[in-house]
Amino acid sequence: MTEKFKIDPDITKAETLPASFYRNPVFFEAVRERIFYRSWQWIGHEGLVDSRQNAYPFILLDNFLTEPMLLTRDKEDRISCLTNVCTHRGNLVVESTKTAKKLICGYHGRSFDLHGKIEHMPEFEDVENFPRPCDNLNKFPLRHWGPFLFAGLNPAFELQKVLDAMNERVGFLPLQEFVLDEKRGNDYFIDANWALYCDNYLEGFHIPFVHEGLNAVLDYGNYDTLLYDHMNLQIGYAEGTEEVFDLPENHPDYGKKIAAYYYWVFPNMMFNFYPWGVSVNLVQPLEMNKTKVSFYSYVYDTFKLDKGAGSQLDKVEIEDEAVVEGVQKGIRSHFYKAGRFSPSREKGVHHFHRLLAEFINS
Repeated sequence: MTEKFKIDPDITKAETLPASFYRNPVFFEAVRERIFYRSWQWIGHEGLVDSRQNAYPFILLDNFLTEPMLLTRDKEDRISCLTNVCTHRGNLVVESTKTAKKLICGYHGRSFDLHGKIEHMPEFEDVENFPRPCDNLNKFPLRHWGPFLFAGLNPAFELQKVLDAMNERVGFLPLQEFVLDEKRGNDYFIDANWALYCDNYLEGFHIPFVHEGLNAVLDYGNYDTLLYDHMNLQIGYAEGTEEVFDLPENHPDYGKKIAAYYYWVFPNMMFNFYPWGVSVNLVQPLEMNKTKVSFYSYVYDTFKLDKGAGSQLDKVEIEDEAVVEGVQKGIRSHFYKAGRFSPSREKGVHHFHRLLAEFINS
């Protein structure tokens, strides 16, 4: 790949990524190798390994990264994230969630402790220089945010800085008390490039034109976007008397009527905080023009559900999908090359495009 992307840091001069970024399979492969392998991903709730000496296998971004991984919890209550691929012949070590004091591959009996260190291998007494460090299961970086877990394959930035910045505004919320409401979860399949979905999420510019219901409860004139290194925040202010956060006195937004905090973490994670809890949205590329978006709702205050900005999430999603799929059709045009940014309304999109260019060019 020889083409380099240049996004001017001055938003008043910058052009968007070219249409070729969204429609060229070379760039889609570069996204996989240069962005997703070098970033963090939300794994889920620590309850996935809900007891000591427990192992939970999963596939990270199936049909895109398709990386077999494993969460373990040892007898000291420590959680690890490991590769689920045996270092002998590549078999999956754990096939399903199980109680386990150690990890034993069912193919030839190679065993590991719950942190991935090799313990025993039958019929290897005469093998020289064995075991070596590469015979251990690879251990991935793991970060905790309340009950939520994040892992990185080979992350190019430190997630803790992102989590610390998020805590500045939502750290007062008792995340450990948030409960998954499976009935409110959903997977959406969209006929569009994954980055177009993120482009749409990262600006409130379209709200008055696309989301009539959401626009009625948000004060569009006071909509804010705050930028950080690998994360940005959109703050939605209530238009009237809708549900708002009860903020503590030392909060940076104390005294303001905040209806929602919309956090986006590079490259594909969204944490939408409402007075009732949080909606976690994961954007998962499947093909160059096909994307899966998964919604997980963790509820804190059931009395505030279905009110204000955090209501009708499915309706808002369907409206967004229609717009994003329309853009996907439009960028195939021979006559569309690139666009410009609104300095007041598209700071988040500009930020995203700069990060994409930085990682793709690296």
